[in-house]
Amino acid sequence: MDTINIAENPNLPAKGHPKGLYLLFTTEMWERFNFYGMRALLTLFLVNSLAFRESEASVIYGGFLGLCYLTPMLGGFVSDRFLGNRNCILLGGVVMGIGQLFLFFSASTFETNFDMSKTAMYIALGTIILGNGFFKPNISSMVGQLYPKGDSRLDSAFTIFYMGINMGAFLGMYICPLLGDVVLDDGTRIVTAFKWGFFAASMAMFFGSALFYFLKEKYVVGPTGNAIGAKPSLNITKGSEEVLKAQFSNTAIYCSIAAFFILVFFFRFAVDQNWIYSFIYGSGITLAGFIISDNSLSKMERDRIMALYILAFFVMFFWACFEQAGSSLTFIADYQTDRRLFGWNMPPSFVQNANSIFIIVFALPFSWLWLYLQKRNLEPISPVKQSFGLLLLAVGFLIMAFQVKGLGTTEKIGVSWLILMYLFHTLGELCLSPIGLSLVSKLAPLRFSSLLMGVWFIANAAGYALAGTLGAALPPTGDKYTLAQGIGVNLQAVLDKTIIPTAAQLSKLNELRIPIEYPMFAGFVIHNLFEFFMLFVILPGVAAVLLFLLSGVLKKLMHEVR
Repeated sequence: MDTINIAENPNLPAKGHPKGLYLLFTTEMWERFNFYGMRALLTLFLVNSLAFRESEASVIYGGFLGLCYLTPMLGGFVSDRFLGNRNCILLGGVVMGIGQLFLFFSASTFETNFDMSKTAMYIALGTIILGNGFFKPNISSMVGQLYPKGDSRLDSAFTIFYMGINMGAFLGMYICPLLGDVVLDDGTRIVTAFKWGFFAASMAMFFGSALFYFLKEKYVVGPTGNAIGAKPSLNITKGSEEVLKAQFSNTAIYCSIAAFFILVFFFRFAVDQNWIYSFIYGSGITLAGFIISDNSLSKMERDRIMALYILAFFVMFFWACFEQAGSSLTFIADYQTDRRLFGWNMPPSFVQNANSIFIIVFALPFSWLWLYLQKRNLEPISPVKQSFGLLLLAVGFLIMAFQVKGLGTTEKIGVSWLILMYLFHTLGELCLSPIGLSLVSKLAPLRFSSLLMGVWFIANAAGYALAGTLGAALPPTGDKYTLAQGIGVNLQAVLDKTIIPTAAQLSKLNELRIPIEYPMFAGFVIHNLFEFFMLFVILPGVAAVLLFLLSGVLKKLMHEVR
């Protein structure tokens, strides 16, 4: 096999990182501006402009995010077999920019043509989902291709890349809400402003795609100076000993197709999930099984892929809880939080931006921390890092649980507690997400580099689908009690079943989108915000303990990869 002399290769400096990392960093930054800027506004737009209930908006939000992280499976397959990473990144970027323009159209027409606006919204989300599928797995897998196999700088590189993600998220969640989520001093929201936030998101995506198009040839090159991310037929490394083509039997293909339909119907009718969530769960399990059936896989490759699958299962619980930021936590920030900070009454969609700010502050220190520990042979293996991430997420929710314990139905929490919670969520994210992306690059066989990145994102997809289900368990917030009181209804008594509202009152409650029953999850009734937050303490907390206990087994399956 050809050897790589790092010291003599200007494309891979002995210290620091190749210039291609920073182009991918910048391209991803503008894509995340587009995505997170839109995400910050989406549920508020659905509720305030398109008249959805909060629970309905949470389910749409979870389904949208889930499909966004399911379609990378398709994008990874098309890239590995046909178009290559570069072409898929450009295709995905342009399609997402068009999707944001559909959202701009939807937010521009809801007052004059409500049905058309609603249709445009669904078209927009579908278009963004498709574009994200082509973009997401390919830019992440290209980061790994900038370095030779086993390069110790890969965790550090993905942490830097992750900072680019969150710089874009910060800009998007600052500029898009500033333009689109306009709330007057008296609390009135200007619902016609949402369109400008979506328009800014679109322009950011088109700009990032153009930047990548003009600079990719110069900077996106591999350790030996070869262009990376080209079409598969042009992207085979000379002298490579690795098998470059998968070998699937007809039996495996037919069994996978049958398993897919069985799983979709199982989740739809036995687990009572909607069709979109059932499709996400069924696709993830089917694809995982299909890849592992490849006859060309060696024992080491199969073990490493199994380790990825186990980690992906635990990561699902992280994202299911973390992604409450765009749904239930945004509603809490809107309805039951005093958002005044240093004299500024921040928009509710901006509060979640604390996460991006903290990522920017802590990403480089975390990158340096892993390198520091590595030099002293003290660096924990990836599964242990990720168990720490789950634990820190649970701690953030635990802080909030005790802050809302005993909170009255119309009392408000201080926004500083939400910000503190996001600090712990950010520290957990830095222990889990960039480490996971790095691990896929280390463990995935070359022929599955983009497809397994897509599988990793399916774990995110399943987590986001679960996030929608969990978000729908949010109990009525303070504004609902106030609205009910305004029409002469004691909502607390209605929820506790001590009084039965009249038909006229029921009609009015429905018109105001006020629930008359407490939500449930897994057979448990969620009566208040304390019980709601404890749900998000238990799920990642238990997952953290189990993953830590399994870390020894995973270390063996990874065969020396840390």
